[in-house]
Amino acid sequence: MSRPLSDQERRKQISIRGIVGAENVAELKRGFNRHLHFTLVKDRNVATPRDYYQALAHAVRDHLVGRWLRTQQYYYEKDPKRIYYLSLEFYMGRTLQNTMINLGLQNACDEAIYQLGLDMEELEEIEEDAGLGNGGLGRLAACFLDSMATLGLAAYGYGIRYEYGIFNQKIRDGWQVEEADDWLRHGNPWEKARPEYMLPVHFYGRVEHTAAGAKWVDTQVVLALPYDTPVPGYMNNTVNTMRLWSARAPNDFNLRDFNVGDYIQAVLDRNLAENISRVLYPNDNFFEGKELRLKQEYFVVAATLQDIIRRFKASKFGSTESVRTVFDSFPDQVRARVALTCALELAWDITKQTFAYTNHTVLPEALERWPVDLVEKLLPRHLQIIYEINQRHLDHIASLFPNDVDRLRRMSLIEEGGTKRINMAHLCIVGSHAVNGVAKIHSEIVKTQVFKDFAALEPEKFQNKTNGITPRRWLLLCNPGLAELIAEKIGEDYVRDLSQLTKLHEFVDDDLFIREVAKVKQENKVKFALYLEKEYKVKINPSSMFDVHVKRIHEYKRQLMNCLHIVTMYNRKPPRAPRGPAAPGYHMAKMIIKLINTVAQVVNNDPVVGSKLKVIFLENYRVSLAEKVIPATDLSEQISTAGTEASGTGNMKFMLNGALTIGTMDGANVEMAEEAGEENLFIFGMRVEDVTELDREGYNAQEYYNRLPELKQAIDQIKSGFFSPDEPDLFKDVVNMLFHHDRFKVFADYEAYVKCQEKVSELYLNSKAWTKMVIRNIAAAGKFSSDRTIKEYARDIWHVEPSDLKIPPPNEPRDAAEDKTLNGTAA
Repeated sequence: MSRPLSDQERRKQISIRGIVGAENVAELKRGFNRHLHFTLVKDRNVATPRDYYQALAHAVRDHLVGRWLRTQQYYYEKDPKRIYYLSLEFYMGRTLQNTMINLGLQNACDEAIYQLGLDMEELEEIEEDAGLGNGGLGRLAACFLDSMATLGLAAYGYGIRYEYGIFNQKIRDGWQVEEADDWLRHGNPWEKARPEYMLPVHFYGRVEHTAAGAKWVDTQVVLALPYDTPVPGYMNNTVNTMRLWSARAPNDFNLRDFNVGDYIQAVLDRNLAENISRVLYPNDNFFEGKELRLKQEYFVVAATLQDIIRRFKASKFGSTESVRTVFDSFPDQVRARVALTCALELAWDITKQTFAYTNHTVLPEALERWPVDLVEKLLPRHLQIIYEINQRHLDHIASLFPNDVDRLRRMSLIEEGGTKRINMAHLCIVGSHAVNGVAKIHSEIVKTQVFKDFAALEPEKFQNKTNGITPRRWLLLCNPGLAELIAEKIGEDYVRDLSQLTKLHEFVDDDLFIREVAKVKQENKVKFALYLEKEYKVKINPSSMFDVHVKRIHEYKRQLMNCLHIVTMYNRKPPRAPRGPAAPGYHMAKMIIKLINTVAQVVNNDPVVGSKLKVIFLENYRVSLAEKVIPATDLSEQISTAGTEASGTGNMKFMLNGALTIGTMDGANVEMAEEAGEENLFIFGMRVEDVTELDREGYNAQEYYNRLPELKQAIDQIKSGFFSPDEPDLFKDVVNMLFHHDRFKVFADYEAYVKCQEKVSELYLNSKAWTKMVIRNIAAAGKFSSDRTIKEYARDIWHVEPSDLKIPPPNEPRDAAEDKTLNGTAA
């Protein structure tokens, strides 16, 4: 149970977690008791821990609602340019603690809950993660929403309210088993249904040609019911909105011609419509051309566009007397950003001026190519429009490059040959005014390789916007000890301006600061070791190096190379832990998980190795678990094949929390090395040009196997069943892939990786030198704030200025704010 703060501790407490304040504490306690009393009167006589959590969540939400209403009212009256972020994934994690921090209520809540005789950490652990994303893409969207609110941008997140999020991963006998993530089973205190804004979305039907033009008729209608979640900025009283759509069948769905015998089936058929928002596809790195996935994409876009246009028409610079009917100013008032989804033709010029496209992957199998037959069945009128767009596009290309048939084929929106498909990335490029990658190296690959012809045609359209993370969740929330230590040294303004971390360079040689940083890390490691002992029944030495590989399981992220190094270390007796879920249908990923767990079984039970080497696969990796793992990590594994990881954001989270990076020159690792100095990261392996050259020469895995004895030994052990004696051939597919189908060249980087790990181990023995390198990394992490990323999007793509205007809180008069408009937009 949290203990109350002493007077001395209160004076020392940094205001980044908010002041305690007797009034705040009393108000929170009143709110808590009021909501708890309501629950008990309504449901039961004895309160459960979940009742306590719900009461606290509602008490905190009370502080949020007034600010939320005032922010939306301010936007309505001042009518700033709106930013709309469309994503099929928002990996929000838990909301309670993040809300307390952003409202400055963390310390007051801690004190109130202590006085009520409860434990804050226990209550926080009760909240379900909102697992509405697979990993990096969805978590990036969540970080961006936080930054847009903190920067005072009038921004909205739009997505789908999946009834079942990313599956819960269980490891049974070393194998991954998926369980449904029924995250809404206890309700969600942070959302509000808005049935008054429900909208129709049409599917199927046919196109009828009339004198007035083509009409889409005989469609099946699905209703989009919005649920709104508040997104608070940090200490600025701005509360933006994330609107997630839930699919509902209309009341007359399949019932217009029913008789009594058909009634039951007709009602059951409603599920077909409502399945659209039932479940998140648990894979964001492999395109599956499933009809339901296309329905989901169109559903969120069609509902969102209607909502955007409704909001645009309902307001004319604060006037409630008229409704906008002219759309010439639409791009000036609206900016929409889409990730791999298509914009519809309101009018083609307006579309291009309004939309921007961010590419998040260079893997060919991840880029969407929808079969024409499927689109024609589901969206027949849209297919006609896409063909018209493509014809105009190809006519333009032909006028610039006459007789260049091959170029027309390469740049067409429709891919011919075999099954005709619509290349959605090409459609996004043609339909947007800006296209960007998410790290310098990725954006260069996008321009020079993936979309080379398009970049040559319109070079001004292509940009880079390096990803970032919110320091509120990924430092203040998950690592308060380090956050407060930094604030004591350089002040608290760094929370809004992470570039101020460069001031820490002054303390690299400060012995006291070095000891304090090392102490915070050790405390985090001890806490995490206790968690591992409780959850996994494995004891680990908190003084040992915590070497962590946190990624979705995919061949390009090369968990296999990490595993081979573990085997090599085991074979050197005596001398470390990969984790992450695999998409359930992804065979190789599941085999990798099984291999890691069988290796762990042997290593962890070897009496000679003892406690010197432990391997733990943390099941069901999610945002709330990341908040425990990342602050405790010493070494961050970022070992993808150069040129395959678009950016990565886990690498940034580890850097900010005092972990050193072992990695390739890939994604944002390149810029991390630029900021911190390559000598302060453990960089190894092939660069992009080396990979290209190896592809040209031909990659021969057998050569490395023959030349490197330790690699040969590790592979032979896996192949022979040393780690799986009951099933000697269990990993034959993994070995066969490594020798004959490894696009990501694990063997080619193995030797450099092992040698680099030896350098890591050597430095780790010198605690002071290690911690000094940690401080240099933290001091260089300022660039990787999502605040910086969003400022660049706002200025370079959305053409809107962030605002430092602080909307007055609900207990102050509304005219307390300066009489100026948000983002410089005239009223």
